[in-house]
Amino acid sequence: MNLPARVRVTRPPLPLAPALRTAAARLCPDAPLDSLKCAALAIAGGAVIGAHLVWHGGEIQFLASGWRARGIEEALGEVVAGKG
Repeated sequence: MNLPARVRVTRPPLPLAPALRTAAARLCPDAPLDSLKCAALAIAGGAVIGAHLVWHGGEIQFLASGWRARGIEEALGEVVAGKG
């Protein structure tokens, strides 16, 4: 994955820690956070800027607009798929 220097993508353990849960809820308010099977988060400078969340029967990805088209969307998808 070739990401911007200050961005990292991680697959946190579930259930999400309170701060990560709050960030995921802010980015993906319609996601059923209590039913997550997998999550990948993009973090820049200590702030969560993107999320790819998967639950039984659905998934969603969101990335803050200023970070789009930099390979982060693909990296989130790869981490969720177990390739990253």
